Amino acid sequence: MKRLLALLITTIIATNISAQTTDTISFIKSKRMSDADLAKKREGTFVTGIPDFSSDPVTGFGIGVRTNIYWNGQRTNPFFAYTPYLAKLKANAAYYTSNAREIILSLDVPYYKGTRWRFKVDFKAQQNPANLYFGSSESTLGELRLPSTPNGGQTYSTYSSFDKARKTLRPGGIGEESFVTDALSNRFRETEYMLNLKADYALGKKGVWRIMGGYEIQHLSYKTFEGTEAEAIDPLTGQETTAPNGTSLLRRDFQQGLISGLDGGWVSILQTALIYDTRDFEPDPTKGYYVEIANEFSNPIIGSQFDFNKLFIQGRVYKKIPIGPRTVFGGRFGVGNIFGSNAPFFEFQDQWSPDGSINALGGKQSLRGHRANRFLSRSLAFANFELRIRLLETKLGKQRFAFGMAPFFDAGTVRDKWQDLNFQNIKTSYGGGLRIAWNQSTIVSFDYGVSKEDKLFYFGIGQAF
Repeated sequence: MKRLLALLITTIIATNISAQTTDTISFIKSKRMSDADLAKKREGTFVTGIPDFSSDPVTGFGIGVRTNIYWNGQRTNPFFAYTPYLAKLKANAAYYTSNAREIILSLDVPYYKGTRWRFKVDFKAQQNPANLYFGSSESTLGELRLPSTPNGGQTYSTYSSFDKARKTLRPGGIGEESFVTDALSNRFRETEYMLNLKADYALGKKGVWRIMGGYEIQHLSYKTFEGTEAEAIDPLTGQETTAPNGTSLLRRDFQQGLISGLDGGWVSILQTALIYDTRDFEPDPTKGYYVEIANEFSNPIIGSQFDFNKLFIQGRVYKKIPIGPRTVFGGRFGVGNIFGSNAPFFEFQDQWSPDGSINALGGKQSLRGHRANRFLSRSLAFANFELRIRLLETKLGKQRFAFGMAPFFDAGTVRDKWQDLNFQNIKTSYGGGLRIAWNQSTIVSFDYGVSKEDKLFYFGIGQAF
């Protein structure tokens, strides 16, 4: 199976590259790269990759690699100035001492055989015991509260004070040990196998409108950490110790009928989107707009164990500012809603986009300075603003690097009903980041986000938007 998949990918790439040499380019002329970026674009095939080291109390020590293989073609190729690449294969792999692991493969072939078609194939097999859950309603906009604390009880305005409180030993409740900790009560483990197939078609003379269709099949399973030995603090002595973890918030919400989906299962999804895209260089634009209306439909009639419909609308703008060698303002606004009275909790965790799913709300893709999935509900709205300032460019051998900084401001909110979305109770954060553009297409990002609740460092591949 692995050899057959590798052969299929190789055949698609080879066929695509050889075919994109004689066909018309009239429908993508509006997407031509700037002269400055075009002069620096690398020819041929090349690999970019970085090692991935991490350590986490739950996942343990991890080691992995993140790689991208690009097929850019030659400058004589008529598509060279108008596409970020002829084909791209992303391959990520990681393993952790806790037995957590991840394999991600993603193939992107824009303008297949020189036509208006674009094809994407994504595969994921992962187990992640570090997912976070703080609730799934607009009540998450309030201050942090221990899972064992009833509504109206003590709350915590900062994550550090909350983290210390949940590690403090407390008497166990029904179904718990005599004394427990809540150190892992906001975490859960997700095991996912996913295959996604997408195709879009460029419309009109300029090709800036695209219509997309896709299909995704997933199998999901979940585990919470009741009874697992975890960090604890003795409230009498202040000494660090260990103790069994109490009942998690996710488990409590499931037992009370507030959420569904904890038993996991098969998820079958039809995806559709309408896209308007005038960006000049997708991985790191200097100008243009990106607007999309994206929808996911899941129902037993297509083989799913769940029934929901997710709608997400976003708009982005990129504008070059005449300051320094390359300064770009980037802005994004997004709004989404989940329809279906019994949508599973895991669908609240992200908003699907053909350009890459977005964690909602909190984390490096939406609200930096807040934990991932810190604010979850059926509806959300958020905005991001960045100033991407190029500072230095250099070339080491055949590798070209550009270094820059990116101050940013993020804002967003969630609601139980989309009709209630407004400008009240908006959560905000701000910060700054460093950007390393490796051969233009691979953007290595380092961000430090600050909010009233937390201060967090993020590392990743690609721009936030």
